[in-house]
Amino acid sequence: MRKYVVFMLLAAMTAGGCTGDGESSGEEPRYQSIDTLPMLVMQIQKCSRLYTTEYRIHKIVTHDDVLQLKGSVLKQDISIRMPMGERKIAIPMDATVKAFIDFSQFSEKNVERNGDKITLLLPDPKIVLTSSKIDQKSIKQFVGLTRARFSDEEMSHYEQQGREAIIQSAEKMGIVETARASAARTLIPMLEQMGYREQDITIAFRKNLSQNSFRSLLDFSTIEKK
Repeated sequence: MRKYVVFMLLAAMTAGGCTGDGESSGEEPRYQSIDTLPMLVMQIQKCSRLYTTEYRIHKIVTHDDVLQLKGSVLKQDISIRMPMGERKIAIPMDATVKAFIDFSQFSEKNVERNGDKITLLLPDPKIVLTSSKIDQKSIKQFVGLTRARFSDEEMSHYEQQGREAIIQSAEKMGIVETARASAARTLIPMLEQMGYREQDITIAFRKNLSQNSFRSLLDFSTIEKK
């Protein structure tokens, strides 16, 4: 049994960011087993990165720590919380997370044909944080009398942690399923322009993603390491 999520799109759908160059004639479309396959692969490869989904997220990054006195008395370890030794910070952050499909390695191996019917096996979507902005005026700090204010270096570190937390939370947003459906809506019109009938087109992805597999979809390349 094929282990793929399958999108059978039988309703009318609108095109997205990539379209084919062919034009459909007035005749009923027929499958062309030789001529269309190289053209199809070439057109899909032109898409390179197909961005299919965008989420805008507001997050408040928080951190607190307490100054403690640690030592040993009569061979007993002690830890005493110092009065007025607490610090807290809240950093508002707006970020944009996008999902894209990388077609750079797409080839004829990703295409299955059975008579007039065609199935595209697409790569898993990748998830990337494309932008983030800190609301500097709304940052709030609470600093005890015995503590110093948070340094710029500390704040940058917490902001970095916030960016990483945002992209890691994408699994709970349903972004992968949304990206898959959007990719199907984009590719169906391209295939129709090349002569395939809508009812003969199937867009397929891997069926289930484990938690470890999902982590492999996260692209941290845009998150600057401090």
